[in-house]
Amino acid sequence: MSKFSSNALELSVKGGNGGFRVEAAFRAETGVTALFGASGAGKTTLLRMIAGTLRPEAGRIAIGNLVLFDSARNINLKPEQRHIGYVYQDARLFPHLSVLRNLTYAQWAGKRQPERKLEEITELLGIGALLQRKPHQLSGGEKQRVAIGRALLSAPRLLLLDEPLSSLDHARRQEILPYLERLRDESGLPIVFVSHEVDEVARLADTLVLLERGRVKESGSVFDIFSQIDGTGDTTSVLLLGEVTRSDDAYAMAEIAIGGHCFQLTDHALQTGMKVRLRIRSRDVSLSRYAPVDISIRNIFPVVINSILTDDGPFAELNLQLGDVQLLSRISRKSVQDLNLQKGEQIFALIKAVSIDRSAARLQQNEISLQMS
Repeated sequence: MSKFSSNALELSVKGGNGGFRVEAAFRAETGVTALFGASGAGKTTLLRMIAGTLRPEAGRIAIGNLVLFDSARNINLKPEQRHIGYVYQDARLFPHLSVLRNLTYAQWAGKRQPERKLEEITELLGIGALLQRKPHQLSGGEKQRVAIGRALLSAPRLLLLDEPLSSLDHARRQEILPYLERLRDESGLPIVFVSHEVDEVARLADTLVLLERGRVKESGSVFDIFSQIDGTGDTTSVLLLGEVTRSDDAYAMAEIAIGGHCFQLTDHALQTGMKVRLRIRSRDVSLSRYAPVDISIRNIFPVVINSILTDDGPFAELNLQLGDVQLLSRISRKSVQDLNLQKGEQIFALIKAVSIDRSAARLQQNEISLQMS
């Protein structure tokens, strides 16, 4: 399949709506940039500025060489001149039109020649069998897939997804996530994705922008700053990117290279060369002074303690260095004392379980929990 033209989004704006103000700057490359923050952080306000429905007071917004807004040069393209696809929380399909007519309307209204044909879009999103149905005959997940297809057929330079899964139940979210993964991997479009859900960010995002009260708290690779959004206590985790280097069908085992180390997982579907995201929760990382022997846990690595954080509760959280990646471990403060753990020491991390997401996804490849013992 051909790919959409790829242009980075560059944004640096000040402004607001009513009493709420934002002051933000970030760059979104090809792939998915997730805007993450609490309600009222400014996520949708930024999307509206990008789309052209809310004018910033000052700043600049550009997609590649196309300047959408520049206060210094008095440039402010109308929404229809920006050629941006926008998918809302609700699909907003035309209720009186079939799926096919909804899609072809986008081709007519877009006024630009889409780089993918209708047949390619329907195959990409798995909506070929839905073309003659009306919106009321679709599930929530199917409606959102059609809405995304309609946006793609308008030949956008950029795709904005404003919490497109928030109105769906868990089953429907799991239904649509693999299609979004495939869209990320195959479209070549820069995509800006707003979400409140950590699991969605873990599966989809390449770049993460953390927003707080209208300002960018931090931005960067999702693998570098994911742990900052992933809850507190025993829900904290890290996100790692690896590649399957070996698959053993006899034992349904796979080896994944990450940070110069080899993780062993039990899984029938992993294939050599596949890119995977591993999410390792702090509660699933135990520690030992010495390398254990005669133990069923297969993933045991020497690590260096970067930091030990404690509070008034019974637990401590340790940041661990494993090659060029980091792990988190949540153990009791009593264990820290009994093991006499200190910053800078080398110990052994025993990883008991991991969640895996195949980022080279196809539809059957959903996130699953794998026991590694």
